[in-house]
Amino acid sequence: MITLETLEKWLNAPAETENLEFKEARQHFNKVDLLKYCVALANEGGGHLVFGVTNKPPRQVVGSQAFPSQTSLNEIKSRIVEKLRFRVDVTELAHPNGRVLVFEIPPRPVGQAYTFDGAYLMRSGEDLRPMTPDVLKKIFAEDQQDWFCQPARSDASPDDVIALLDTQSYFELLKIPYPTTRDAVLERCRANS
Repeated sequence: MITLETLEKWLNAPAETENLEFKEARQHFNKVDLLKYCVALANEGGGHLVFGVTNKPPRQVVGSQAFPSQTSLNEIKSRIVEKLRFRVDVTELAHPNGRVLVFEIPPRPVGQAYTFDGAYLMRSGEDLRPMTPDVLKKIFAEDQQDWFCQPARSDASPDDVIALLDTQSYFELLKIPYPTTRDAVLERCRANS
């Protein structure tokens, strides 16, 4: 839950991060820019976009008239879902120095990156930038299993195991005598795995 105490902690943060962005938005805020920030923050693991606060330290609450009514807040939340296909929660805080809006942006799904008008956006310092190929590659690989961790074969019979493995070389490398029975070979392989 976002409270005035949470806001005070954020105001004292030394700098904006990939997950925390401040905007004065005293009178209004461009809806397209809002959508872009939602995409970039979601791609960075989720975060908060705070309206009504100066973005340079020492930060001060200046109040925001952006999306001034519950109707306009509901409309922008609906537009976010319609355009971006994810939900953003908005908290309105009544600070003594003015109204503060906090947009709580969820993280993107594992292995997926969000786009706005075909651009995968990310934060770079305090700016929005298109994602670099290496960042995109890393994201798209998140949900792919490493082939080395997957079983090469399952449901193999004991005879299949002996036939498929070079058990003679295995025991030679371990410098131990080759067992005399198939069951002893399998037992010794299980013990060393």
